[in-house]
Amino acid sequence: MGVLDVLLCCCCCLVLPCFAVEAQTAQLIVDASQASGRPISPTLFGLFFEEINHAGAGGLWAELVNNRGFEAGGPNTPSNIDPWSIIGSESSLLVSTDRSSCFERNKVALRMEVLCDSQGANICPAGGVGIYNPGFWGMNVEKGKTYSVTLYVRSSGAINVSVSLTSSNGLQTLAAENIMASVSEVSNWTKFNVLLVAKGTNPSSRLQLTTARKGLIWFDQVSAMPLDTYKGHGFRKDLVDMLADMKPQFLRFPGGCFVEGEWLRNAFRWKETIGQWEERPGHFGDVWMYWTDDGLGYFEFLQLAEDLGTRPIWVFNNGISHNDQVDTSNILPFVQEALDGIEFATGSPDSTWGSIRAAMGHPEPFDLRYVAVGNEDCGKKNYRGNYLKFYSAIKRAYPDIQIISNCDGSSHPLDHPADLYDFHVYTSASNMFSMAHQFDRTPRKGPKAFVSEYAVTGKDAGGGSLLAALAEAGFLIGLEKNSDVVEMASYAPLFVNANNKRWSPDAIVFNSSQLYGTPSYWVQCFFSESSGATIFNATLQTESSTSLLASAILWKSSEDQKTYLRIKIVNFGSNIVNLRIRVDGLEPNSVSMSGSTKTVLTSKNVMDENSFDEPKKVIPNLGLLENAGEEMDVGLSAHSFTSIDLLVEPSHLTTGADSSSISSS
Repeated sequence: MGVLDVLLCCCCCLVLPCFAVEAQTAQLIVDASQASGRPISPTLFGLFFEEINHAGAGGLWAELVNNRGFEAGGPNTPSNIDPWSIIGSESSLLVSTDRSSCFERNKVALRMEVLCDSQGANICPAGGVGIYNPGFWGMNVEKGKTYSVTLYVRSSGAINVSVSLTSSNGLQTLAAENIMASVSEVSNWTKFNVLLVAKGTNPSSRLQLTTARKGLIWFDQVSAMPLDTYKGHGFRKDLVDMLADMKPQFLRFPGGCFVEGEWLRNAFRWKETIGQWEERPGHFGDVWMYWTDDGLGYFEFLQLAEDLGTRPIWVFNNGISHNDQVDTSNILPFVQEALDGIEFATGSPDSTWGSIRAAMGHPEPFDLRYVAVGNEDCGKKNYRGNYLKFYSAIKRAYPDIQIISNCDGSSHPLDHPADLYDFHVYTSASNMFSMAHQFDRTPRKGPKAFVSEYAVTGKDAGGGSLLAALAEAGFLIGLEKNSDVVEMASYAPLFVNANNKRWSPDAIVFNSSQLYGTPSYWVQCFFSESSGATIFNATLQTESSTSLLASAILWKSSEDQKTYLRIKIVNFGSNIVNLRIRVDGLEPNSVSMSGSTKTVLTSKNVMDENSFDEPKKVIPNLGLLENAGEEMDVGLSAHSFTSIDLLVEPSHLTTGADSSSISSS
């Protein structure tokens, strides 16, 4: 597999638009000599996952049941069971909740009193009565695939319960099995598991639990998972595949504001998200305003990073939410919670918390090297005091852990110790493009920047426009050039379920059965080989245009072991540009006449977006480069991002670390 395969996440569509505007001329001189080359941070580009927009619950985490433990309505009963609904009338069944569950941290269970029967005066309707769950705006059930349904049942009598996957109106049965048990088998809470093989496809399916037998039945912790998940670890395969295609060098999780909470009582607390899924209490994310059962917990995030072959970066709460704070004099319990979390990830299987990780099926430690103390909390009254407590304790116990501060050190030195500092930017397209020079004047000594959240937002972005992506491409070129002071960067947010757009734009849009990448996603793919590559001096010469930005890197393909000089150019302007490229520092005839490529991201209108109807409207267009050489002329479309990969002989060049040294297996 060569550069045609690995250049971008996916490339197709070969028709480029034409712009009836005056062409400009420019020259790009690349100094590809050994003296010019500088190593790019091996961790420069990665991922930031936040539980926002139902990115995890109803997205990345493949659980199909929404509110599986009936806890979303709160601890007081009777409670709201939404989105569960009743099948049947009040004359045939009564449904409520009580606190009779066998799980100490999840006491709420569903109580169903069936008033009808299979015979007698009050006969149940055809198909029985019961409850159904529509999942997260419909369950995607696919013909031939197997779904594992687990549930806990208790009853005052013998049971005959039908477990089925049906269409949204219940009229089409896609898969069904019956659970039959005597009263002695279900007089106490009993776990049942059924495998349902779908005989049809429906992206808007629901799960039904029905019966035609009179009596009292309790249900709790009802789960439905496809067996076919990413590496068998419970992640939705098509979504993780898109992440893997980006070749990320790190995964920051689980937020974001999700870590803080509007109030501390609703913040993400890692200890509540580990262990058996039935025993996790779940919590209401009061920033993005939805319930999560926390099936996607601390352990699963660490597992996802490992499955992607990348480095986990754990962001933990430092005793500060949006509305309340723990005083520094009282912060030590939170510090201990962070230390316990590091031990859970990295401790031996004989340690207190490492043993719990081992019991969950992962005796080997996870490769946790980075932690972030809070999120966007630098301006809060107690942040610095709290931060110093965390910093001192972590460095004493784990001196090799890299600690990330929330305070920006790009323009002036930090007033506290840190290994890295967070830098977040959400702005207009023009501002983002100009920020390509943001780190040009940053002090070259001291902690390095972690640009952990960036995106064009507002009118320029729409739901994910070409204009936004081009501005971000310019910004990322600036980060490449300043990777001596910028160690990491990630776009935000990563995912959005199209049914719950709490934030827009996002990199990947999905629903129960479909997905697509926005132009911003595709721009990130252009940089998938940059981490650990070698960057050269690239000088643009133009009389008038300030709308061009360019970089040149040398990278080695892990697939074909060949070396490529990648030249990336953003044309942020409305004019076509005839660009002459000259590559100095190479031996004569170093550039192969075959095997070189040109990839272009553009569209007819800068505000064009992708959609479920047109998922490939704005995607990279890949083709062979016919005139490859040390000197060549390249036409740049207006409002475009162009990437040229020149196949070169590397014998006299010194490359950086292999950009694929950390990759998914």
